[in-house]
Amino acid sequence: MIHLLKWLYPGMKMKRWLLLFAIGVLMFSFGGALTINYEYLSRAEEEIFMLVWRMVGSYNYMATTIVGLFMLIIGACIMLYSTRSIIRSIIAVLIPDRPESLVDMIYQERKLGRGPAVTVIGGGHGLSVLLRGIKSATSNVSAVVTVADDGGSSGRLRTELGIIPPGDLRNCLVALADTEPLMEKLFQYRFEGDTALAGHSFGNLFIAAMNEVTGDMETALKESSKVLAVKGRVIPASKEHVRLDAVMTDGTVVEGESRIPEAHKKIRRVQLFPKKVPAVPAALEAIESADAIILGPGSLYTSIMPNLLVEGVARALKNSKAIKIYICNVLTQPGETDRYTAAQHAKAILDHTGHGAIDYVLVNSTPIPEEMWKGTGSTPVEIDEDKINALGMGLIKADLMSATEIGRHDPDKLCAAVMKIIYNLEIRD
Repeated sequence: MIHLLKWLYPGMKMKRWLLLFAIGVLMFSFGGALTINYEYLSRAEEEIFMLVWRMVGSYNYMATTIVGLFMLIIGACIMLYSTRSIIRSIIAVLIPDRPESLVDMIYQERKLGRGPAVTVIGGGHGLSVLLRGIKSATSNVSAVVTVADDGGSSGRLRTELGIIPPGDLRNCLVALADTEPLMEKLFQYRFEGDTALAGHSFGNLFIAAMNEVTGDMETALKESSKVLAVKGRVIPASKEHVRLDAVMTDGTVVEGESRIPEAHKKIRRVQLFPKKVPAVPAALEAIESADAIILGPGSLYTSIMPNLLVEGVARALKNSKAIKIYICNVLTQPGETDRYTAAQHAKAILDHTGHGAIDYVLVNSTPIPEEMWKGTGSTPVEIDEDKINALGMGLIKADLMSATEIGRHDPDKLCAAVMKIIYNLEIRD
């Protein structure tokens, strides 16, 4: 009985239809009585009166009313149960092998659909970690993903097929997917051996094939999202072919995203080639309509920055009324952010976008034992709160550390911290 009452929870949008169903039943019953012979109703009423008389010993209007209410309750329960059973029968055919109860599944979908509109900007492993957590709080998620990757399977497909690199896009699709573990393993499976397929992931090849079939990467991602039952949208920052270059403090220029960390020089700034690259309109729309915009986590210069350098993205970010959160990495990245403090991470973004791109910096507050990072080339990011405040940003500390991966964020902790920021602040229209 308690389980059935879940159908009446707020936001389920079931009560109105149950009421309409009840009205229909009453009209059907009344019409049937008039059509056949309304005297049957009188006889039924008389029988109820006689039953009450025999039980009570006298005629009692209250007892008759109680019998009527009891019949109403029983009828309502039958209606609710039958409606649930009909829907379950339909769902069993359309969505088989779902372990969740139907009411829980519907309630979860309704709850996620009412969540805030969150747009995340970045790429690499860090972005997929955030998406794995955030999809449990809202389905109104848009991931604006870098297209500057030129290494590994993505780099090969980019060169051979002339498409934008699918690797980061694939990771985001899988992170947002609500599908069976086998499908996730399939999309992440990487071919081995000495064949031409060696090193390619199946997901990259699938997206590349879908791009050939649909003729457009944005459409290919939409169709791929249907296969994986993705909660939200994955949008490339641009559909143009770009190269990420880094200008070092010694004046040298390193060309190519994968070569930048290998140079082991201090970065002054990064830039795209060509410099003017149009953004995907859907990416700008996702930024403009968001309740919250999240930068990172991920490689500062090679995952986050390429998105902000696409024409129109930085301007849309600064003009947006959304809450803007930068999630700082837990550890510095060798060859890219050596000895960077949290304020230096944030300042690097402002140097490329101008002020107004970040409202709050979210950092990990949990100490990291030295044995976990010593010898890796990375060090814990120092939290210099005064300098962050001097940049016009607020600092928020939280336990974000993964218990299983060294120097990585935990998806659930990250989601909880981000949603707490969003809900504790007024979400502006």
